Amino acid sequence: VIEKNYKVEGELRREVTQNIKVLQDIGSYRGIRHRRHLPARGQRTRTNSRTVRGNVRRTMGSGRAKSAEKT
Repeated sequence: VIEKNYKVEGELRREVTQNIKVLQDIGSYRGIRHRRHLPARGQRTRTNSRTVRGNVRRTMGSGRAKSAEKT
């Protein structure tokens, strides 16, 4: 019943990725944002863009490698 009126599963996924590829090929703003893995709908990016960029958080540290064993 649903398949007659709507695209579902693989067919829908294929259409969405094709649409994004077209945006990237024509060089539109949205296509560039997709290519750079940034939000494409005007959200702020200084903070809070974790969903698009991926949930990779780095904890604060000294940036210095731990020393070898004590002598």
